[in-house]
Amino acid sequence: MNSDVPMKAPETAAIATSAESDVTIHDVEKVERALIDASTRLPVLFFYASAIAWLLLGTLLAGVTSWKLHAPDLLANYSFLTWGRVRPAHMNVMVWGWASMAGIGTAIWLMARLCRTTLRHPLLLIGGGAFWNLGVMLGVGGILAGGSTGYQWLEFPSYASIVLFVAYTLVVSWAVIMFRFRRGDHIYITQWYLLGAFLWFPWIYGAAQIMLFVVPVQGVMQAAVNWWFANNLLFLWFGSIGLGTAYYMIPKVIGRPVYSYHLAAIGFWTYALFASWTGMQRLVDGPFPAWMITASIAATILTIIPVATVGLNHHMTMRGYFGLLRYSPTLRFTVFGAISYTVFSMIGVLISLRSVARYVNFTQASIAYSHMGLYAFFTMVIFGSMYYIVPRLVGREWRYASLIKLHFWSSTYGVGLMVLMLLAAAIAQGSALNDPALTFTEGLAYVPMYMRGRSLSGVLLTVSHCVFAFHFGLMLFGLGRTASVPTFLNPQEEEALEARL
Repeated sequence: MNSDVPMKAPETAAIATSAESDVTIHDVEKVERALIDASTRLPVLFFYASAIAWLLLGTLLAGVTSWKLHAPDLLANYSFLTWGRVRPAHMNVMVWGWASMAGIGTAIWLMARLCRTTLRHPLLLIGGGAFWNLGVMLGVGGILAGGSTGYQWLEFPSYASIVLFVAYTLVVSWAVIMFRFRRGDHIYITQWYLLGAFLWFPWIYGAAQIMLFVVPVQGVMQAAVNWWFANNLLFLWFGSIGLGTAYYMIPKVIGRPVYSYHLAAIGFWTYALFASWTGMQRLVDGPFPAWMITASIAATILTIIPVATVGLNHHMTMRGYFGLLRYSPTLRFTVFGAISYTVFSMIGVLISLRSVARYVNFTQASIAYSHMGLYAFFTMVIFGSMYYIVPRLVGREWRYASLIKLHFWSSTYGVGLMVLMLLAAAIAQGSALNDPALTFTEGLAYVPMYMRGRSLSGVLLTVSHCVFAFHFGLMLFGLGRTASVPTFLNPQEEEALEARL
C-alpha cells in the first residue's frame, strides 16, 4: 500500500484487530510450549543425566582401550582390564549407555513438542530409563567379568539384553500413546524419522537376538546376522533419530521452514528402503552367496539418493543463514553433524566396493567408519539438540560461551584426528597385508604410530566430554545464566544478532 494514501477508519480497525489476534495466538502458543516443556522436564533430564554419566565412563574405557593398542602391558595384570574385555565394554557403553539414552531423551522432547500435547504417563519413561540404566550396568559388568557373547554391539549377556528390551518396551509404549493423542492431523518429517526409529529398533534387536541366541543360525550365517544388525542399528536407529533431530533444529533456530517437504519425503522413504539392506558388504570375499554381498553393496551405493536429498534440503534451508553459525551453539553442532552424515555415507559407499574392501577389510577402516557415524554425525547432532533443549527445561541459559566453544572445537578436532588416524592406519595396514613380501607381523609394524595419534585424539575428546558434563551439571543444579536471550558464541555481537532475528 502506498504510504501517501490516508488509511480509512474501518481498514485501521481491521488491521488492529488482526494484529491483536496474531499477538493472542502467539501468546497462546508460547504458553502451550512452556507447559509441554514443563511436562517433559523430569524424564528428559533423567535420560540426559544418565547418558552423560555413561559418556564419562565410556570416555575412560576408551582411553584405556586406545593406549593398550600401543602399550599392551598397561594394566595387563588385571583380567577384567584386558583389551578383549575393555574394548567391547567401551563400545557397548557408548552405544547403549550414551548414544541410545541421549537419543531417547531428545526424541521424548521432540515428540511432545510436535504432537503439541503435554506428556502423558511420565512414569512409563522414568521406569523405562531406570530399567535401561540397570540393563547397561548389568551388561557392562558381565562383559568385564568375561561373559561377553562375542557379537559386535551385542556383547551384553542375555540377562542384560532382557532388561534392555523391557526398558525399550516401556519407552515405545509411551511414544505410541503420545502419537495417538497428538493434536492436529499434520505429521512433521521429524516425526516420520522418530516413529521409524521406534518401530525399527524392536525388529532389528529382536531379530538379531532370536537368530543368534534363541534359535541360533548355524556357521557363518551368524556373522551375516551380526553385521546386518550392526549396520542397521547405526542407520535405522541412530541415523533416524539423528536425521529427525537435524530436520527440527536447523529450521527452528534460523526461523524458516524446511526448503522442500517433497525432498524430505523422498529422502525418508529411500532411506528406509535402501538402508535396511546394508551390512553384508562388510563380508566381501567371505564364504557367502555372491547375491547376498552384491545386493548389500548395491543398496549401500543407492543410499546416495537419500544422502543427496537430505544434504540438498539442509543446504537450501540454510542458504542465506550460514552466518548464524558464528553465534548459535545448536546450529554449529547440528550443521557439523549433518555434513558429517554426508561424509560418513560416502566413506561407507567407498569401503563397500569390492576393489577397496579387499584392501581395507580386517583393518582400522571399519572402526573409523563406526566413529564417523556414531560420533561425528549422531553425537554432534545430539550435542546441538541438548544445547537447545536443556535451557527450555531448566529455565536458564548456558553459563559460559567459552566452554561451549571449547566443547565444540575439542570435539571437532578430536573426532577429525581420530578418523584420519584410523583411515591412515587402515591404508597402511591394508597395503602391508596385501604385500606378499611381508609377513603378518611385519605388516602390523606400521600401525602403532597411528594408534598414538588416535590416543592424542582421545585426549581432546576427553577434554570435550568433561567440559560438557561440567557445564550440564551447572544447568542441572540451577547455576545457569538468568537471561531472556540464548547464550551466543560471540556475546559481543548479541545486539546485532537479536536485531536480525
